[in-house]
Amino acid sequence: MRIAVIADIHGNVRALEAVLKDLKHQAPDTVVNLGDCVSGPLWPEETAALLRDLGWPTVRGNHDRVVAAGAVPLHNRTDSFTEAALSAQSMAWLGALEPAIRLSDEIFLCHGTPRNDNAYLTEDVVEGGARHAHEHRIVERLEGETSPVICCGHSHLPRLVRLHVSGQLILNPGSVGLQAYEDETPTPHQMATCSPHARYALLDNLEGTWSVSQRIIDYDWAAAAKEAERNGRSDWAHALLKGYMQPDP
Repeated sequence: MRIAVIADIHGNVRALEAVLKDLKHQAPDTVVNLGDCVSGPLWPEETAALLRDLGWPTVRGNHDRVVAAGAVPLHNRTDSFTEAALSAQSMAWLGALEPAIRLSDEIFLCHGTPRNDNAYLTEDVVEGGARHAHEHRIVERLEGETSPVICCGHSHLPRLVRLHVSGQLILNPGSVGLQAYEDETPTPHQMATCSPHARYALLDNLEGTWSVSQRIIDYDWAAAAKEAERNGRSDWAHALLKGYMQPDP
């Protein structure tokens, strides 16, 4: 059994197309999507249309939830741009996504934590950035979820954690479409992988044991940055080109 795990596309259809090309060579039995599918100043509708056709099991991310609810305030520039760009069909698809998916007895899919799509599972926000959370904090955030494999996104940081107390594996595949961002929740901070490559992960079950490999994929990030600039988002353009945010002046 081979499962491809993707997350946080953020409307970057160019990065998604590169991942799809790589998936043809990896030949997974199934592909799962952990959410934040379309929100961003790039190609929301094109991304949504492609994902609708693919029909992957897809979790609702925090941005998916905000956009699907409608009436996004204009000061939320990313989600309001996305709402305006989506067709009625894509809005309906986004609104029908589930907040979590139990893929099997062994695998649980969520965006942030099992109960909160806007919280990090394996990171603590500190001093404007993030550090790896201690095991007891991760266990608290699981809120009793006992699946042997838990797949989450949201932080955009590729990570694999094995919990000593339970043997559970927690996998964050990283982000397909956005390798750095700023957020105000729970306090102002930045996340960055420090390269512009698209990322996803493969879960392989070999004789009852799960193994994980990370995929790091080239794509035309200059085209993505140009589209962000065209849509008035130089901050996104820098993140897409560099994999980190612009330094403070």
